[in-house]
Amino acid sequence: MWQSGIPTVVETAVLVNDCIDVFIEKLQDEAKSNDYLNKLKEQDNYEEIKEALLPKDFNFIVTPKEIDGLIENMSSVVARGINLSL
Repeated sequence: MWQSGIPTVVETAVLVNDCIDVFIEKLQDEAKSNDYLNKLKEQDNYEEIKEALLPKDFNFIVTPKEIDGLIENMSSVVARGINLSL
């Protein structure tokens, strides 16, 4: 079944995974050659991160602090798209 919508929240595990990727890229740039970091960067660590966060109740669902403005802007964009299509 196809669902549509505008994503407004994200799991902490997703954020941590993305942050680790950025951190690894920085280390790779500085190290120039590191096989372990290259291998780690290629892996998707989401599941491992989620498993580490769950027992400690750290896998929150978070939203940006400017969510009210984003929702207002996106609702306007969606409404205009619907109006133009009709």
